[in-house]
Amino acid sequence: MSAATSVSASNRTLAATLSFIWELMAGHRLLYSLAITTLFLSTVFGFVVPLIGSAAIDYALSGNDPDPASLTGLIVAMLGGPELLARNLWIAAAAMVGFTLVGGAFSYLKGRATAQASDGIARRLKDRLYRHLQLLPVRYHDRTNTGDLVQRCTSDVETVRQFLAVQVVELGNSAILLLAVIPIMLSLDVRMTFASLVLIPVLVVFGFVFFRRIRSVFKDVDETEGELTAVIQENLTGIRVVRAFARQDHEKAKFASPNARYRDHSLKMIRQMAWYWSLSDLVAMLQFGLVLIGGIWLISRGELTVGTLFAFIMYLNMLLWPVRQMGRVLTDLGKTNVALGRIGEVLAAEPEPPPARPAPPPPEPIAGRIRFDHLSFHHDGDIPAVRDFTLAIPAGETLAILGPSGAGKSTLIHLLLRFYDYSEGSITIDDVEINRLDRRWVRDCVSVVMQEPFLYSKTLRDNIRLGAAAAQEDAVAEAARAACIHDTILEFGEGYDTLVGERGITLSGGQRQRIALARALLKPAPILVLDDALSAVDPETESLILEALRRRRGRSTTIVIAHRLTTLAHADRIAVLDQGRLVQLGTHEELVTQPGLYRRIWEIQHRVESDLADELRSANPAPTVTPS
Repeated sequence: MSAATSVSASNRTLAATLSFIWELMAGHRLLYSLAITTLFLSTVFGFVVPLIGSAAIDYALSGNDPDPASLTGLIVAMLGGPELLARNLWIAAAAMVGFTLVGGAFSYLKGRATAQASDGIARRLKDRLYRHLQLLPVRYHDRTNTGDLVQRCTSDVETVRQFLAVQVVELGNSAILLLAVIPIMLSLDVRMTFASLVLIPVLVVFGFVFFRRIRSVFKDVDETEGELTAVIQENLTGIRVVRAFARQDHEKAKFASPNARYRDHSLKMIRQMAWYWSLSDLVAMLQFGLVLIGGIWLISRGELTVGTLFAFIMYLNMLLWPVRQMGRVLTDLGKTNVALGRIGEVLAAEPEPPPARPAPPPPEPIAGRIRFDHLSFHHDGDIPAVRDFTLAIPAGETLAILGPSGAGKSTLIHLLLRFYDYSEGSITIDDVEINRLDRRWVRDCVSVVMQEPFLYSKTLRDNIRLGAAAAQEDAVAEAARAACIHDTILEFGEGYDTLVGERGITLSGGQRQRIALARALLKPAPILVLDDALSAVDPETESLILEALRRRRGRSTTIVIAHRLTTLAHADRIAVLDQGRLVQLGTHEELVTQPGLYRRIWEIQHRVESDLADELRSANPAPTVTPS
């Protein structure tokens, strides 16, 4: 990562911003060179137009002979001489129109080149951001607002694109005008040149002062817009919860606060812009007034021609616009400065590091032996999520894990998947430390159903094939049957081609879990992890799924996390966790006879089931049969 990208939005310097922009332009600089070239040609043709008007006024109408060595003399000669021009004024008008059209054509080419370059840079920057986000550790996403990341990948990139499409070439335009117009004006009249430029430095200095003042305003606007996007994203994601708890009024009030802050900062920016354009208009009008007053005074003294004054007015108009636009350039540069700072903060975030001491993966085929050895881990808090956990899981075994909420069950799975890296103890797969293995290889070895199954807005077939894109139809159907979802899928109108709503919202909770289970079963991995994967499934369907899993026993090392003992009873062994520690280990038959957490949970669930059965019997007594 370059040094420029690592500078934050709050302290990014102008030099760092320009350096980052230059870096982004790599691969598109030829198009920008073409744009500058066509801009130069457009400007040259634009310079000729005032000279033609000046020549027509001073020599064609008056009949005077121009100095052959002067610019206007060359223009008059090019148009056929003063006599021909006096008899055919339409030639001057046609020449002005022709030069304007040619200049417009070059201006079109300039706009097309900059549009292609800026769109290409924006696409590449979005790709770069998206790829980088895929490589960032889970811990980064845990603490980062999703809506703000969306804002940085869309609105901030668009701000950069607009600057590259318009203002980068405007900088070249201003430089060309200053370098070309001033010598032409000096060749016409030194005094009028001074009168035409006397207030230009005021506009330039005012633009830089304005840029320094408004930078923080842009940062506030961008950040409050990110907050607003985050609130909208969160609300739309949880819209069913909002409706279920009738929280519409609360959500509207929650939205109103960041919306009001965004409005206030936007109005502050608009007021600042209004002050800039009003004052710059005033300075520009004063500059025009000076030129007119000075020109008329010189004309009254016979020291200046009307045509020369006409040329100065046109050149001044050509010069003032890009100078005033320098304020716009600096304004957009301020926005771009903030946007690049926010983008740079994402790009500067360190991706998941490679292994410090890489080791070759175990030889194929992978058996799937797992060993946790004195493993300890804690999140950002001081309380460990896993404490001195030691357990060996032979290849092909089905291990169930039970424990209260917060006992560390899901944390073990996250560590196994290398979502987080541990610093104490070890985890091995086939006797190789996973911290020394590539993360992608480790994750390819594990097929998992997460605690909160996520489905994409694709077809059911595509969702099931997520971990095995090349799987054949019969394999997809077999996995769906094992997950007891095949018949349900066939009941949908489009079968496996049925489109799933965003996050699987069109399916029930049990259906989402079974689709996720089919996805995990289809993936050819030596380790299968089910993290509370049957919590939303009814008991009858659960028993069918467990029977299918029993038939698959031995194909993969299976770890099942659940709270219902009916889900765990079929396992080869059951590990009981409490406060991150392994407190019990054995089969169901062994653990129910031992005093401890497992037996207490079994007694509670057994008592609840018995009480529920008694209530059902009392509510629906068996009919009395009267003997005939």
